[in-house]
Amino acid sequence: MSRLKRPLSRRRLLVRGSQAAAAGLLVGCAAPVLPLGIHAQEASPPLWSDAGARPPLPADARSAYPTPMPTLDVKIGQMLMVGFRGLTAPDDSMIIRNIREQHVGAVVLFDNDTALNYGQRNIASPEQVKRLIEQLQAAAGIPLLIAIDQEGGKVNRLKERYGFPPSPPAAYYGVMNDLEKTDAQADLIATTLADLGINLNLAPVVDLNVNPNNPIIGKLGRSISSDPAIVTAHAAQFIQAHHRHNVLCTLKHFPGHGSSVGDTHRGFVDVTETWSTEELVPFQALIGQGLADAIMTAHIFNERLDPALPATLSYPVITGLLREQMGYDGVVISDDMQMGAISKYYDFEPAVQAAVLAGVDIIAMANNIRFSRNVAERAANAIRDLVDTGKISEARIDQSYRRIMALKLRIRLGRT
Repeated sequence: MSRLKRPLSRRRLLVRGSQAAAAGLLVGCAAPVLPLGIHAQEASPPLWSDAGARPPLPADARSAYPTPMPTLDVKIGQMLMVGFRGLTAPDDSMIIRNIREQHVGAVVLFDNDTALNYGQRNIASPEQVKRLIEQLQAAAGIPLLIAIDQEGGKVNRLKERYGFPPSPPAAYYGVMNDLEKTDAQADLIATTLADLGINLNLAPVVDLNVNPNNPIIGKLGRSISSDPAIVTAHAAQFIQAHHRHNVLCTLKHFPGHGSSVGDTHRGFVDVTETWSTEELVPFQALIGQGLADAIMTAHIFNERLDPALPATLSYPVITGLLREQMGYDGVVISDDMQMGAISKYYDFEPAVQAAVLAGVDIIAMANNIRFSRNVAERAANAIRDLVDTGKISEARIDQSYRRIMALKLRIRLGRT
């Protein structure tokens, strides 16, 4: 059963019934609630129906992408994205152990170690990063997703001082409103990532700039525009430039973080009174264009979408809204589960379990705001416990595994 920490007297934090709701999620998925202004659609089918034949893997991919299904522990490991310390990854390092023993399927790179307030976590130079990634991939039985937040501007891990080209903030694209300029800048980012071996950019941000004083979106220049059409057009161009270089992208932060007045890195953020369905428009449009490689959740709370839980932990938001109503059947990645909006109010294992129950495919643990050597093992054990205790079926794990493998196969075959 989920154990909530004592809330810090915020407005009905997760509402008075949150503890009961969280516990309910851990024993069975709640029925989706239709938010205001969104029309119900028929649920999209799973990537591969249990009743039908799976599409055959091409011969050149079979050795790297196991079929038939591997063990449960391997499938769970593919659902983990882990941050780590080190400019290198020797055989005795914790991250190599995580890849080999927990079968971790994705890693995320940072330049700054926030917990230590030190500026060289994983990135020092282009040559060093390339070598680090080679070490990580060499340890993996299944090729890794190598992720980074390379939005540009303030959220820019590959900085000029490390020998990388400059990249402007997302707001630049909206202000210039010139798709050729956006394409040129995005192409430079994508070329840099591809040359290093990074195959997943945790960008673009498609949050609308509803609140220019938003401390974590608007003020940092992370939003392209307040106009959903402009956001959609430039995000599409950004993604297409990455695809030319076989790099995948991630839309964030679903269902929209642009109207918030708070920062989910620090704590509880309620957008009930500020959020509107217009914030869904870029997500829906890019899904419709086939450009949503992956979607990252927001830790925001919106009583109109779920009266009990923040979006990352919400079945009505992730499965009910994103998957069933908006028709998205791709990979969903959580925002960092160690951020304050989650970690201050939920213990780690119940939060991981609630996210999986909500419909999240990859649990992201940046391991940077706070550092835990055994975070991958703890997350893997928490997910395994869901299956062992019958709270979810192994078929639910298979669903995420197949989505993740389909994403990785696109990289392998150059079909981004």
